[in-house]
Amino acid sequence: MKILFLSENFPPETNAAATRVFERAVHWIKDGHQVTVITCAPNFPNGALFDGYKNHWHQTEVMSGIKVVRVKTFISANVGVFFRSLDFCSFGLMSFITGCIETRPDLVVATSPQFFSAVSGWAISACRGLPFVFELGDIWPSSISAVEVFDKKFVLRLFEKIELFLYNHSTRIAALTDAFKKNLVSRGVEETKIDVVLNGVDLTRYCPQSPNKALSNNLSLQDKFVVGYIGTHGMAHALENVITAAEKLMHEKNIRFLFVGAGAQREGLINASNEKNINNVIFLPMQPKEKMPDIWSLCDVAMVHLKDHPAFAEDIPSKIFEAM
Repeated sequence: MKILFLSENFPPETNAAATRVFERAVHWIKDGHQVTVITCAPNFPNGALFDGYKNHWHQTEVMSGIKVVRVKTFISANVGVFFRSLDFCSFGLMSFITGCIETRPDLVVATSPQFFSAVSGWAISACRGLPFVFELGDIWPSSISAVEVFDKKFVLRLFEKIELFLYNHSTRIAALTDAFKKNLVSRGVEETKIDVVLNGVDLTRYCPQSPNKALSNNLSLQDKFVVGYIGTHGMAHALENVITAAEKLMHEKNIRFLFVGAGAQREGLINASNEKNINNVIFLPMQPKEKMPDIWSLCDVAMVHLKDHPAFAEDIPSKIFEAM
């Protein structure tokens, strides 16, 4: 089978969507399928191109047998509304144009939460008469409302209408949680077209291991009880509450909070720690995927933190699986 997959995020980016798409595509390649991924030049979440990449109109590479087609987009850091919207829309447009001229696949798959990726996937399938699979990684309009990015209710209602249109006009929907499926069914989406495909972890790379001593020594974490948060430092994660907790625990000399990653809130968290002289918090920048097992090996507790909002009540973040 020839699979065309649309995802704005893809390795060397390390967020959940990039990892999920890549690892599943690798398995499809091993099973004898052909996979083409349309994505953009890697820049998430800081809006800065990764070393070795340029924001060209059309560039291709082969990664673990996957044909990767990178298109030119408006690049923005993962913060703010206007420029991020331009980023999303530009990928939707460019992925649609590219998807229409790529070698004809057997089906089109697009992943959310990048909403316009799914719009593009449906449009390609409609123009080329192909089945469309919508991978539902997030209930997107409600999640942007939850982080209070903007309060234009008429815009959110429009997005919800488009969202329901995509659900109802997809051939199949792959929902990442049972809660997502329940949400869709309650809103009138046909239950028989929805499959729950949970996130997971690649057990060839992640397994129980002793703490990496060299890394532990480098970070001065020997004999410390380490609480680790590894992932995007975004508006949905409310990590300022963790900084408050760390401040209250400074009298516990053997506890350390380890933050690893990037995101819109990272600089604010660092500034808050410095202003309050919180000395039990360590910040590391975003790390390559191959270093993740060693970083997890340092953690006594894996912290999975989300804003207290109904939209996130039944999410299952992928970092849970890596930690387990």
